[in-house]
Amino acid sequence: MSKVQVGLVQMSCTANKQENLAKAIAKVREAAAKGANIVCLQELFTSLYFCDVEDHDNFLLAEAIPGPSTDELSKVAAELGVVIIASLFEKRTHGLYHNTTAVLDADGAYLGKYRKMHIPDDPGFYEKFYFTPGDLGYKVFKTKFATIGVLICWDQWYPEAARITALMGAEILFYPTAIGWATTQDEATNVEQYNAWQTIQRSHAVANGVHVVSVNRVGEEAGVQFWGGSFFANPFGTIIHQTTHTDEEVIVQELDLNKTDYYRTHWPFLRDRRIDSYQPITKRLLDDE
Repeated sequence: MSKVQVGLVQMSCTANKQENLAKAIAKVREAAAKGANIVCLQELFTSLYFCDVEDHDNFLLAEAIPGPSTDELSKVAAELGVVIIASLFEKRTHGLYHNTTAVLDADGAYLGKYRKMHIPDDPGFYEKFYFTPGDLGYKVFKTKFATIGVLICWDQWYPEAARITALMGAEILFYPTAIGWATTQDEATNVEQYNAWQTIQRSHAVANGVHVVSVNRVGEEAGVQFWGGSFFANPFGTIIHQTTHTDEEVIVQELDLNKTDYYRTHWPFLRDRRIDSYQPITKRLLDDE
């Protein structure tokens, strides 16, 4: 399909896992009613963002993938005929957990999962306590409507991740996200941080000639104001639509995948790559050691 209707769900969450799942499903239904073919949910949408603290009890939030949530979402995907991108806390085995996104095709089939590769550890975002870095590599999923790539939140800052996923054939890059501002922070810092976050992702669209869809949460949790601001960018980084910083929103936007060929032929960045010169990028630092 050259034109695809893509939905994003930006919502707030509570401490009740089933309540959050039910809310997300209701919003998937809303997106489907607006014509969505693919619907992306935000990062770790079945719970509050628990990584604000290091608490062993939070491991009880995790589940197998495939598992209970993907089973329920698969039924919804098949009923509505939509692809669902679902970010979940994965329990792989005792003591081994991942930040993982499952992709469910429009017939309800489980297409697979991507495990978050880049894991942050910052005040209020103690993800290294919970998540083992992904070991599945970068992934694309051939859905009914498009070949999509999924990366997760902190992966947003790494052009290498976007490049590899695009080179694998992704027509759209999706970024389920949970990021926000400290409530004590000044407005100028808030603006600077949001602009940096959006700019780096728009640059992935430009460099790779693909659409980017970034989906964040809203609401205040434990001293963090999640900043929403979810957006769609076209293959030259133009913002097609951006949500508010405060409201729950379900947005459906038409993406013309033929734009990739247009931009890649007019601005042929992939053609002019000097892959013979990039070997140094595999080193941590070029300090002669």
